[in-house]
Amino acid sequence: MAGSLLQQFKKRRLELGLKQKDMMMRIGVSRQQYQRLESKGNPRLDTLELIAKGLNCELMLVPREKMQAVESVLENIDTVLASNQATDNQKKSLSDDPWQDMFEDDR
Repeated sequence: MAGSLLQQFKKRRLELGLKQKDMMMRIGVSRQQYQRLESKGNPRLDTLELIAKGLNCELMLVPREKMQAVESVLENIDTVLASNQATDNQKKSLSDDPWQDMFEDDR
């Protein structure tokens, strides 16, 4: 969970392919307001909750003694998701290759 909360918001926004101006429709603040929040803002708690909701995220307090366990779980999820995506990319759908498995031996 590297970086400040505002850096994490920016990273998440970029992962979702959103521009700062897109946040206006999601949370009701202008691009300029959002830009200020993301760069050097000190938003109120209700604003942080709005931003999180707009980014399909949840804000959560994690006790420091539990942080390593939480990070480990999140890393494992990322690894599993990446592995599943690689497997999905390897599989061709029938529409991509209608002849797949047509001439394989029945064993």
